Amino acid sequence: MDRRNFLHFSSTAGVLYASGLAGLPALASAAPVTAGWRRFELTTEVTVSAPGDPTRIWIPVPYAQGTPYQRHVQTRFQIEGGHAELVGARGDTAHMVAAQWPEASAVRRITVTSQVETRNVRVDLSRPPPPGLPAEHPDTLRHYLRPTVLLPTDGIVKETADRITQGRHDPIEKARAIYAWVVQNTCRTASTPGCGIGDVRYMLTANDLNGKCADINALFVALARASGIPARDAYGVRVTDSEFGYNSLGKAGDITKAQHCRAEFYAAGYGWIPVDPADVRKVMLEEKPGDLPIDHPKVRAAQVMLFGAWEMNWVAYNHDHDVVLPGTRHGPIPFLMYPQGETANGRLDSLDPEKFRYRISSRRLET
Repeated sequence: MDRRNFLHFSSTAGVLYASGLAGLPALASAAPVTAGWRRFELTTEVTVSAPGDPTRIWIPVPYAQGTPYQRHVQTRFQIEGGHAELVGARGDTAHMVAAQWPEASAVRRITVTSQVETRNVRVDLSRPPPPGLPAEHPDTLRHYLRPTVLLPTDGIVKETADRITQGRHDPIEKARAIYAWVVQNTCRTASTPGCGIGDVRYMLTANDLNGKCADINALFVALARASGIPARDAYGVRVTDSEFGYNSLGKAGDITKAQHCRAEFYAAGYGWIPVDPADVRKVMLEEKPGDLPIDHPKVRAAQVMLFGAWEMNWVAYNHDHDVVLPGTRHGPIPFLMYPQGETANGRLDSLDPEKFRYRISSRRLET
């Protein structure tokens, strides 16, 4: 990786800054990396043609709380033939536009437009934490240690976590060992629907560590929680191309199928630390010529970068599991990363935008 460019990348962050990165493998791209905040506009258009009334739609919007890597600017919407409002999931971080059409109408259509700003982030773990960084609230840390339906922290999950972290006591070193184990032992499977679902107990019990980002990063999160490390998934969508030469780690324009889940863990003094073992496996599978070995320079560069850093060509929606959609007639969903919908005939397939009829697009705005 180009030292100048990676330092440029890290110096735009609002947490800690990277240094001492000489020796990282060079990527194909030598173009300068954007410094500071970038603003993007995301537009989701949904049209419901499936029969059955009443009809409800839920569309995730960008994370509303300010972070070192993202700040939400605004969301607006237009609806035909129904009613919509911006709402939050009970007790969690997910915000969404919830729309409903009580009766059948000729058009059931809604457009949601959000503007959001992002900047690249890297936490420098090679230095002691700076003094005065605010600590996370204890209730929040307990929340991100809890088990969920698909991310248990007992049984085989706890046994695996203990085996991986044996002999380590520092939370960062435990997290580093879990990250390395997940990268080494999982496999991205192109045929997995959507981003996967993240059923961690099944993955470990069946020794089936294949899947996509919501599987692979959920595995990291569950193992971290089982090790006593607060951790969380971050559900979102890619919004523009990578500036680091990774063709597989970006998407611009039509981003209808560009959803992506990342992960974070918490360490006292440093705050929330970004990781993304799933994207390391994506680089291995999809970067040309494909099926790259784990010691390939691009893979090694990605593995180093994605423990402690995110290139913010991606927008976060929320960190939530077991999400109860406001007003739903059905049970919780594992997470909210796609538009969701239901009619009197049941839930619409959020992974089938052709039949559900939704489109998501992204464009960069001048700041």
